[in-house]
Amino acid sequence: MDWIVTFVAASWSVFGAMAPYLLLGFFVAGLLSVVISPEWVERHLGGNGLGQVVKASLFGVPLPLCSCGVIPVAASLHRHGAGKGATTAFLLSTPQTGVDSIAVTYALLGPFLAVVRPVAAFVTGIFGGGLVQAFNGDGEVADVPTDEPVADACCTSASCDEGTEPGRPKIVEALHYGLVVLPRDIGKALVYGVVISGLIATVVAPQALESTLGGGLWPMLAAMAIGIPLYVCATASTPIALGLIHAGLSPGAALVFLISGPATNSAALTTLWKVLGRRAAILYLVTVAVASLATGLAVDGLINAGGLPESALVPAASAVQEAAGHVHGEAAPGSWFEALSAVALLLVLGNALRPRRRAEEERTRVNDEEQSVNLKIEGMRCNGCVQSLRRALSEISGVTSADVWLDEGRAQIRGNGLSTKELIEAVASLGFEARSTT
Repeated sequence: MDWIVTFVAASWSVFGAMAPYLLLGFFVAGLLSVVISPEWVERHLGGNGLGQVVKASLFGVPLPLCSCGVIPVAASLHRHGAGKGATTAFLLSTPQTGVDSIAVTYALLGPFLAVVRPVAAFVTGIFGGGLVQAFNGDGEVADVPTDEPVADACCTSASCDEGTEPGRPKIVEALHYGLVVLPRDIGKALVYGVVISGLIATVVAPQALESTLGGGLWPMLAAMAIGIPLYVCATASTPIALGLIHAGLSPGAALVFLISGPATNSAALTTLWKVLGRRAAILYLVTVAVASLATGLAVDGLINAGGLPESALVPAASAVQEAAGHVHGEAAPGSWFEALSAVALLLVLGNALRPRRRAEEERTRVNDEEQSVNLKIEGMRCNGCVQSLRRALSEISGVTSADVWLDEGRAQIRGNGLSTKELIEAVASLGFEARSTT
């Protein structure tokens, strides 16, 4: 039974340490969701050139999109005129970080890595986007749709989410996105990350990985081999990285995991291959590997050279180690503010992840004069996927409304003169698979 108590104490230490910062990150992410819309980003990323690559990488750094949700958003950018270089830069920088993951990184891994992580994401995006533009013939640009009016075509991050109401105050939309939509997208993965961190701290002895893998390049290669195929979001990967550091992985090797894990996964790479082509997908993967290893080696080199004060690194590690070691017979409690924040975060996650029931009439509201097409869609994982699909379907001529349901993996499109083939092609252009169920 002792190991259960130790596991709970270690997990709670991690959860409490990150709770105040994650709640702040959720709030800022909500504000960004109403300030930065997909249309605004597209207006600034259309066309080619290194300037577009730099802007795409910069725009991607604060956005709270995971490696799944960023794919359809980037595909939509490409459909609306962004070049392959800018699209790749956005794909590289966005999933690695975000305002929520930066806040959690500061809480768990210290101010130094909290700065290095977004900087590495920005530089990686420029490097990869520049490679694709130089070697992938970026003169090929997606066709930009005509400017004919489309009903309900504008879909911002918050206003088109299930449960939102058009015309609500912006602050309400921001709070809804930050405290409901975003926690719903990353909540399960975040809980898994905290649990894994607690298990590592409980089961693996401190510094065990260092004695097994040694130092230098080998543990970084191992971290990258685990991170590349794994589906993990930037925020959820942070407590896992903390557990790995507690187990003896160097901060540089942990950073390799933090870069390669959120930036890639097998499903995202397959979709990227389909949307941007084989060469762009290969250059993307090479960029992640080179950038993560280079960043990890640089970070470890700086730390080993004594160029940083201890206060700049991994402030939560000692608390986790005390909890895992069961110091003086009980885990050291966190501050009252951390405890209150942890309870508040539990309430936010509980509300976001609870099952929701839609009114039956919302499922079947079809005007007798309108045509209705139902599609089964494979590959949706988060609200970002839903937003991108709803927007792409709404832009098709004749569509008056498009509803997409993540939990059911389906969409219902209503309008006049609808082409099922055209609707399926719009879904496929974002990297998903669809089939008609009507």
